[in-house]
Amino acid sequence: RLPIPKLEDTITRYLNAQKPLLNDDQFRKTEELAHAFEKGIGRELHEQLVAQDNQNKHTSYITGPWFDMYLKAREPILLNFNPFMSFNPDPKSEYNDQLIRATNMTVSAIRFMKTFRAGYLEPEVFHLNPEKSDTEIFKKIIRFVPSSISWFGAYMVNAYPLDMSQYFRLFNSTRLPKLNKDELYTDEKAKHLLVLRNGNFYVFDVIDRDGNMLKPSEIQAHLKYILSDSSPAPAFPLGYLTSENRDTWALLRKNLLDNGNEEALQKVDSAVFCLSLDDFPIKDLVHLSHTMLHGDAANRWYDKSFNLIITKDGTAGINFEHSWGDGVAVLRFQNEVFKDSTKTPAISPQSQPASVDSSRAVQKLDFKLNDALKAGITKAKQKFDATVESLSLNMVQFQGGGKELLKQKKVSPDAVAQLAFQMAFLRQYDQTVATYESCSTAAFKHGRTETIRPASVHTKKCSEAFVKGLSKHSTEELQNLIVECSKYHGRLTKEAAMGQGFDRHLFSLRYLALSKGLALPDFYQDQAYARLNHIIISTSTLVSPAVQLGGFGPVVSDGFGVGYQVQDDWIGCNVSSYPARNGKEFLQCIHKSLEDIFNVLKGKKIGS
Repeated sequence: RLPIPKLEDTITRYLNAQKPLLNDDQFRKTEELAHAFEKGIGRELHEQLVAQDNQNKHTSYITGPWFDMYLKAREPILLNFNPFMSFNPDPKSEYNDQLIRATNMTVSAIRFMKTFRAGYLEPEVFHLNPEKSDTEIFKKIIRFVPSSISWFGAYMVNAYPLDMSQYFRLFNSTRLPKLNKDELYTDEKAKHLLVLRNGNFYVFDVIDRDGNMLKPSEIQAHLKYILSDSSPAPAFPLGYLTSENRDTWALLRKNLLDNGNEEALQKVDSAVFCLSLDDFPIKDLVHLSHTMLHGDAANRWYDKSFNLIITKDGTAGINFEHSWGDGVAVLRFQNEVFKDSTKTPAISPQSQPASVDSSRAVQKLDFKLNDALKAGITKAKQKFDATVESLSLNMVQFQGGGKELLKQKKVSPDAVAQLAFQMAFLRQYDQTVATYESCSTAAFKHGRTETIRPASVHTKKCSEAFVKGLSKHSTEELQNLIVECSKYHGRLTKEAAMGQGFDRHLFSLRYLALSKGLALPDFYQDQAYARLNHIIISTSTLVSPAVQLGGFGPVVSDGFGVGYQVQDDWIGCNVSSYPARNGKEFLQCIHKSLEDIFNVLKGKKIGS
């Protein structure tokens, strides 16, 4: 079960995260408020939280508050919440044809769904020592150990089974807009796929009456039929509504239902998943990011648990709704779909589509729109266009080294990437600001994520030495500062992964106070608390053989969204920003910082 940290540990960790962001006077005030909270109302709330948790052993203390946080948010989910991860191309280039890849990935996705539902999907396990635990013999033995104690057997060899309770929401699921708080909806009985092309909506069954998957050649035939349909794009594309403010969309949805669209919307909501087929090829990686992060809302349904997007040249990616689950579940799905569709593809370039009557099997959905709905769609499109227009996406690949060299030098690759972000921001804006790195707590029952706070007194000291005080430090001193940062970051990461961060704990205490109708404690009204949670540098990392790159929007208008990966011999960053920040310059500063850090680690003297 996800542990609730001790209150005193949470307060200590909170103050450690505040220290680099505040001057001495501000820090003293924040420290006083924190200690008063710890001794007073905070202690009472903490004890209530622990008691509540003991009565709800079937779940975790963060589950309710976290779902609520996502589902009560009224901002559009587009750019504010939905991230993307794009697939690597198929290693066999002739398989990167839009129809072939769409068919193969759809078949692999349904195979994954059927395997999962039959209870045959291999458990997700985090192996700290794969030589011992990621072996056939271990799997054979653990299979016969009763599940009540099998986790302990895994634990003994440093293997941690991860929570898979989110996986069922991957399929037949959507987020329904409701006033004040959205709802998650799942209908596992539905057998059809939703396909979007050119703003038109199509559905066809991919599962037959006996629960078997349609033949791949039939799926290919239906997709071919959709790709060759010459229907014009609708004048009022419905997809834009899913990019609206949630309350606005909730009211428009009610109007849609009252206007005779119940059956069509039911088909959209209950579909196995949404396959979006785009009619253009990808120009470069920036174009790829724009396409997968937002694309054209006419050809997306952002509320579905995920959209599998495939462009004209067979480039594929996933855009997913974030309230139901985290990157861990989606990444597992992506890894399996990539492996299955490339290693054992259902169809080949030589395969012929089945001779079936697709015009009968494929249903094109028709929506009845009144003037209010047409006006709503027009307004949603204007907002969407303006938002997307203001979004910048930039990327950089640092080729001067990666994981291999850093491990040789005994420093954490993730710590070095995070240090480079701190150094870059200091160089560009002469400031240390609130920074967020997400860390999965899936090692616990119904765990979600915890925050790592990468900005520390150590990164601040090290960044200042590199950016402002090079002449005062020898190369050896600079190396020691990097090692110090690495050690501290390693500790923060380990604490977060073990459920010993401070953010979710403080969030739950605040949620509890508000749910009991209490006045918000002074601690939470501190400006420093607000500033710490106004995340200017929001970061997330992933490395997977299936994924080419991932990204997300900034979480505040004056922030950066940083998706990054540290590979064996290079480091890649994908940065999103709005006009208040210059993402291009930030990336140049990151590149310079990485160059300096790597040179220092190699023992070279660097100039300012």
